[in-house]
Amino acid sequence: MSGFGGGEVFLADCPARLAVELIADKWTVVVLAGLSRGPVRHGELIELIGGISRKMLTQTLRRLESHGLVRRHAYAEVPPRVEYELTPLGATLTDPIQVLTDWARANGDAVLAALDAGSEPIARQS
Repeated sequence: MSGFGGGEVFLADCPARLAVELIADKWTVVVLAGLSRGPVRHGELIELIGGISRKMLTQTLRRLESHGLVRRHAYAEVPPRVEYELTPLGATLTDPIQVLTDWARANGDAVLAALDAGSEPIARQS
């Protein structure tokens, strides 16, 4: 039996399911982690994250903004300057993302070894 509680949380019309689907996106956690240190410009995020296209970053930022996790601030300057930052709601994800990051660091080698061996992964205990 898992410790996740009742399955009703993941019914199709449940807001929790929408939140999990948003977080489960390939780039969401990486972008949120990149924004966790404070406001960042688009180009800086590209360099910080690596491997994400400008188009994908823009789409991810727009989706996170529409869900209330990221704020976009356009400055009235020439040349134009735009920064992105976490909203208070988005900042609530900083600790859970850190837990996932710690897990990935602790178990990344075991996951790769399992892929290489084609066997059941063995989780490391810390």
